[in-house]
Amino acid sequence: MTADRSRSITSLVHSVVSPRTSVRTVGVEEELLLIDAHTSEPAQVAELLLQRELPPLADTGELVTEVKQEQIEVVGAPHQLLPDIAAAIRAGRDRADAAARRVGARTVAMATSATAVSPHLVDTPRYQSMLTQFGLTMREQLTCGFHIHVAIDSPEEGVAVLDRIRIWLPLILALSSNSPLWQGQDSGYASYRYQTWRRWPTAGAYEPFGSAANYNGAVQALVNTGVLLDEGMVYFDARLSRNHPTVEIRIADVCLNANHAAALAALARALVETESRAWRDGRLVASASTVLLSLASWRASKSGVDDCLLHPRLGVPCSARSAADVLLNHVRPVLAEFGDAAEVEASIEAILVGGSGATRQRGVWAQTRDVHAVITDAIAQTHGLAR
Repeated sequence: MTADRSRSITSLVHSVVSPRTSVRTVGVEEELLLIDAHTSEPAQVAELLLQRELPPLADTGELVTEVKQEQIEVVGAPHQLLPDIAAAIRAGRDRADAAARRVGARTVAMATSATAVSPHLVDTPRYQSMLTQFGLTMREQLTCGFHIHVAIDSPEEGVAVLDRIRIWLPLILALSSNSPLWQGQDSGYASYRYQTWRRWPTAGAYEPFGSAANYNGAVQALVNTGVLLDEGMVYFDARLSRNHPTVEIRIADVCLNANHAAALAALARALVETESRAWRDGRLVASASTVLLSLASWRASKSGVDDCLLHPRLGVPCSARSAADVLLNHVRPVLAEFGDAAEVEASIEAILVGGSGATRQRGVWAQTRDVHAVITDAIAQTHGLAR
């Protein structure tokens, strides 16, 4: 089949897909570190915290355990309006912190521990099997990500979106970068979390799939290798959620600033909507090799917003501001349509000028050479108690 013939058939198929008539909902999952309130060391209290948690008074998200006892996950409800997304993130953080205080701990939005730690596994059969299979990678695993779930109408739409957002994901990582410290020292990376996360077999960039059938086939092929325990270990930078009708963008660090987190969630929503419309209009997927995207993500992990990145479309070095401008220009019509443009652009500008969470952590570290000072400042930043 010729390229022109294929393109015309693709356009015809997409033209019969009805456009959305409502704003997509966004739900987020934030993984937070648990820190001893007195020593600022990681606190092994996740399961105890959940045992003693009081019933929530409002929609403040669900608290669940993650892989390690030194972290807790806040699973937020989906929302349409950006102010509601931001309020839900703040409320979830407050709820988690209130629960942590009852067991002598605090929560902090840091994507890696600033102090040396030997984390403790949450004891489930699945996690024990992962420990047996993956050894030190599982034993050392203590990272906190920010997962953004954007609603989709069908798996076919979701895969079309996944194919088209892949070139933009490294910039999401750079803007969220919040893990410069590892085991008591500066790692040299803005997001060292991403470096440690890439040790998992399926983590990172992915090839375009072309269809939901191809996506499902690729996932099943990975599971069939026997390397993975199950489909839940398909750790692509973005994927179809197993449990919700959403595209799940997983590349980001948990953000130090709650407002920045909300803005990135709205930016991700605008990106999903923009690329869904491109699919419906029959526009082709941008060409970019997985190797190139892996380099772009490595560069984002190294630089954050404080050094050069790779241009999302050209794959050549450029400033963080240039990369952000390209993305904002790409999604601005949708941001404006949803009423999010002013707030999202202000937050991105604040990150570009003032730095990401990694910049803040590294600044306190440079001034004090004290990881506990970094943690104390980060707790205040997490809960909106410091400028």
